Amino acid sequence: MNCRVMRDLRRRVGREELDYRALMAALSEYANPRDKVTALLRRGDIIRVKKGLYVFGEGLRRRPYSRELLANLMYGPSFVSLDSALSFHGLIPERVEALTSVTTKRPKSFHTPIGSFIYRHSPLGSFHLGMDRVEEGDVAFLIATAERALADKVRDDRGHALSNREEAARYLFDDLRIDEEEFRQLEPSHLEELARALRSGKVATCAVLLRHLRNGA
Repeated sequence: MNCRVMRDLRRRVGREELDYRALMAALSEYANPRDKVTALLRRGDIIRVKKGLYVFGEGLRRRPYSRELLANLMYGPSFVSLDSALSFHGLIPERVEALTSVTTKRPKSFHTPIGSFIYRHSPLGSFHLGMDRVEEGDVAFLIATAERALADKVRDDRGHALSNREEAARYLFDDLRIDEEEFRQLEPSHLEELARALRSGKVATCAVLLRHLRNGA
């Protein structure tokens, strides 16, 4: 592969994440841009995350790519939530390997060269509630607020009933390993609103527990 092609591509594409349209536009001055894409893929200069979505390989990468942005682009409408957003907000201690999101479409999973991306269904009417836009450098992506991430996780987990505060506390702090001090910083009214919108009694029980802890009981 001509080094000039790689320099031109890197100069014309500022982000580490790019789609097929941006790739073809950056290579439009060349006679056979599709052949150039094939060669770039073969050399590992770009990596196909899924059809039409790419990241630069290590040799051309200027900074780490954003898995959150890639999750937004891969399957939409969607935003990062559940375990990944809980980790992002510091509510659980470990980094989550699979990137988890919610979508109004049917649940889906993608297993890619850069990791797994999992999408869970969210009701259309409450989809945008608790969705936030985060900017990191020159990248912006959509992610759940801490309250929405917790609500999605609790609602999605069908293995626990959570009929009272004690059950909710064991589930949150023992099973999910939610940081209790971080949990206390959440806004009870936001969790209550999400419980109503998502029609989840389990989320409502977690909101009751949060108010109980916030009141110093």
